[in-house]
Amino acid sequence: MKDRRTPMRRCIGCRESFPQNQLIRLTFHDEAIHVDRDGKSPGRGVYLCKNSPDCLEKADKRRALERAFSMTIAPEVKQEIFARIAELDDLEPASDDGSGKGQDA
Repeated sequence: MKDRRTPMRRCIGCRESFPQNQLIRLTFHDEAIHVDRDGKSPGRGVYLCKNSPDCLEKADKRRALERAFSMTIAPEVKQEIFARIAELDDLEPASDDGSGKGQDA
């Protein structure tokens, strides 16, 4: 059987590449930005690191969302998006390194 490769995506905040399952996807469709929980949402998608307030701050400072979606985003809309991402981070357990070993191993 063929060994499947893990898709790599780049965080728009820190600009580093990570496996796709370690990032949060944001999409732009229906004239709004959505947090894509399952990775199947239509529209233009960008990725941010999970559990990383630094990446959110960097993306905001560099206006990475505006550039990626080719639009201006009101500060209150950005804060709402960042709050939804923070809620997701609180609900999801920290991702492991894929080795099958626990954090304390």
